[in-house]
Amino acid sequence: MKKTILTVLLATAVMAAQAQLRLTLDEALDIALSENPTIKIADMEVARYDYVTGETRANLLPQLSVDGSYTRSVVKQEIAKGLSFGADNTLTATANLSLPLIAPTVWRTLKLNRTQLAAAVESARSSRINLAAEVKKAFYNVLLAEQSLAVLRASEADVQRTVDDTRMKYDNGLASEYDLLTAEVQLSNLQPTILQTENSIKVAKLMLKMYLSLPEDVELDVKGSLDEWSAVVADAVTLSTDISQNSDLRTLDLQEELLKRQLKVANASRMPTIGAFATASYSGNDLDRSGFGGFGGMGDGSEAGTAAAISKNSFYWQHPVSVGVQISVPIFSGLGKSKQARSIKNQIAQIGLQKEYARKQVDVQVRSAINDLLTARETMRSQERTVEQAAKAYSISDTRFRAGAGTILELNSAQLAETQARLNYSQAIYDYLSAQADYEKILGHER
Repeated sequence: MKKTILTVLLATAVMAAQAQLRLTLDEALDIALSENPTIKIADMEVARYDYVTGETRANLLPQLSVDGSYTRSVVKQEIAKGLSFGADNTLTATANLSLPLIAPTVWRTLKLNRTQLAAAVESARSSRINLAAEVKKAFYNVLLAEQSLAVLRASEADVQRTVDDTRMKYDNGLASEYDLLTAEVQLSNLQPTILQTENSIKVAKLMLKMYLSLPEDVELDVKGSLDEWSAVVADAVTLSTDISQNSDLRTLDLQEELLKRQLKVANASRMPTIGAFATASYSGNDLDRSGFGGFGGMGDGSEAGTAAAISKNSFYWQHPVSVGVQISVPIFSGLGKSKQARSIKNQIAQIGLQKEYARKQVDVQVRSAINDLLTARETMRSQERTVEQAAKAYSISDTRFRAGAGTILELNSAQLAETQARLNYSQAIYDYLSAQADYEKILGHER
């Protein structure tokens, strides 16, 4: 039901010209995990292995085929000069039925297909994990750019107020031209940064829309802010080092299992196979038997016997049926199967070494991710205190300047310090959330 609502919401937004689509992080993840081509391809690959398994299973079912033929003799074979033998026309219909009774290769290939299906499912899961991490970071990046722009806009408003007040004082002779020029220069210096931040918002939204498979003409708006996420970050969560669900390690396990199944299939090709078969045919021809009076018990050679025989140009029909059992025993195939088995064993040994090394790598990655999380959290808390201090310092400096006790340089310095502190605080929140997305990706979390 939830997916249906999101699909309708998405379709409505796409159909409307310059439509605006407002999404939370969960809604963005739902759309990405259902609409992104990477996920669709992975799901199609899972479905494909369902078909592969069915194709293999079909080899255990009875196989029935029917053949038909018509033969017209243009030049008959001669058994003596002037005496030909054979029918002018021959009709044949044959039905063949076969049923495998003992088929070790097929049985083991079925188990191989099941492992292939499990590998495809894990590959699809890996695609979802990677996409979820990228969507989260793209979503946070939009929030970071928007919050940075809000900080810069607020700073621009403060500086503009300072410029207006300084110009008024200058017009009344209470401030120097230097103070006015300094305030105006600071205001001008903010403009390039604001323009750059506005462009970064557009790029960040384009990246997010790419992950969500949204058209570029859809106006995307994200719900929430980084400040709201900081409250969640403040609650410390238990950090786990359990890497059993890591997709890379699970993929290596499945690759090893696949190779073991392939080895069993290769060995099964050396085993005997037994199958039952049945053949039924129905054929007729117009062989001329009138000149062979006593041939085949068709007459006694007399005129009456010849008349009793099958007349010329009449069809003679027969329908033989046969059943049996066939056994096939491989004896020698040029050592090809032996070499194939050795090659697979070599690959299994390689996978074993890769698994051991990959496990160590993932263990280092998860510990590094935990360190990044802890560092980012402490940095965020430190920047939060810095913002409070910088805001207080700017308030004091602003009061001093307007009372005539402070200088424009002190005010500018305090204002820049507060702006930078707020930007650093937003960046610290983003760094934590981004590190958390990478940490969850390593642990194998899909959301």
